[in-house]
Amino acid sequence: MRSTLRHIGIATVATTALLLSGCSASSGGTESGPVKLTYWAWAPNLEQVVELWNEDHPDIQVVVQKQDGGDPAITKLLTAIKAGSGAPDLIQAEYQKIPTLVASDALADISKQGAADLKDDFSDGVWNSVTLGGDAVYAVPQDSGPMMAYYRTDILDSLGLSVPTTWDEYAEVARAVHQADPTKYLGTFSANDAGWFAGLAQQAGASWWSIDGDSWGVDIDAGPTEQVASYWGQLVEEGAIDNKPMYTPEWNAGLNDGSQVGWISSVWAPGVLGGNAPDTAGKWTAAELPQWDASKPSNGNWGGSSTAVTTQSKHAEAAVEFATWLNTDPKAVAALADVSGVYPAATKVAADALTTSPEFFSQQSDFYDIASKASETVAPFTYGPNVNVAFSAYNDEFAKAAEAKTAQAFSDAVAAMQSITIDDLKKSGFSVE
Repeated sequence: MRSTLRHIGIATVATTALLLSGCSASSGGTESGPVKLTYWAWAPNLEQVVELWNEDHPDIQVVVQKQDGGDPAITKLLTAIKAGSGAPDLIQAEYQKIPTLVASDALADISKQGAADLKDDFSDGVWNSVTLGGDAVYAVPQDSGPMMAYYRTDILDSLGLSVPTTWDEYAEVARAVHQADPTKYLGTFSANDAGWFAGLAQQAGASWWSIDGDSWGVDIDAGPTEQVASYWGQLVEEGAIDNKPMYTPEWNAGLNDGSQVGWISSVWAPGVLGGNAPDTAGKWTAAELPQWDASKPSNGNWGGSSTAVTTQSKHAEAAVEFATWLNTDPKAVAALADVSGVYPAATKVAADALTTSPEFFSQQSDFYDIASKASETVAPFTYGPNVNVAFSAYNDEFAKAAEAKTAQAFSDAVAAMQSITIDDLKKSGFSVE
């Protein structure tokens, strides 16, 4: 597999000349003063972490330019790339946005500046997100969102039920919870967040896009995703699982009154639960995601971002040096977790830095041990250059399926996502195998 992407007739990826210019960039200051790097990012309080770097590296100074969020930052970057100027040296980029940025010639391949040596610091799944499965490295992973499960164990205990460890057990517990009290559900199938469903498909072994030479493949309707869709479709059809979207007033009320007995979520869930249902602290238990095959643990990601170097940076080596420090140095990683509230992607360093459970789970001393296990088993998953189209198709098609409440409608939604995604790639000028 080649490590380059080609947007036929529209954009090409970084050229050899660009890579050579990155390799020759100086990482130290000159007679005219220190290297100054601009960094577009939106993580909370990131400037406090960067100040630690600036204090110890007078020859390379980094200035954080706060962005409104992931989507606005990417839009600004693409505008600057098209204009030929105005891009920062570094940008915080969500994993699913990397293929689009690479296809638009926005991100430099930093493998030759030492980034390739960082592979062992991250899980295979996270590393694949910044390499697109090839030899190039387009970013250094920063934070990840390994999926986890959360349960109101006070309610499960009252019903004589245990935390499920497999998806078969989850279905059994879901049926038992709803049968005991028809107002209660172990969870909900949410059609308003495609990242959630993508993470579940990733755990099952899906990779929605692939690249072979100059051609993209789309495999949304392959077996693993169909398995996940059929599973949830059957539970919704039975009425054992709710079909309401997350993050609505009704969903928030369910977290508070106990009608939502569980939540399939991610490592960052404590912040959401603490913000929306603070009075339920101490009643929830965090667990690893149920498994399809307990003998072969696997997981997916819901969320996460990286630190990338743009193709307009004139200081690629210095930028890579900073990005490496930010995301692998123990002091930096501990600060990221403490003041920015992210779950660092560097698995071992994160485990060493995170020793105190989130306040909402203060009663569960092994919270970060569970999170570490969840992070280590994240499966590889390749995003494509039209993630936004696929995710929009998910919202539209699965909203119909959730309303229909039939397993067949869920399967039909997967097929529609596949068709819509392929059609868009072709219309945009990509070669599709």
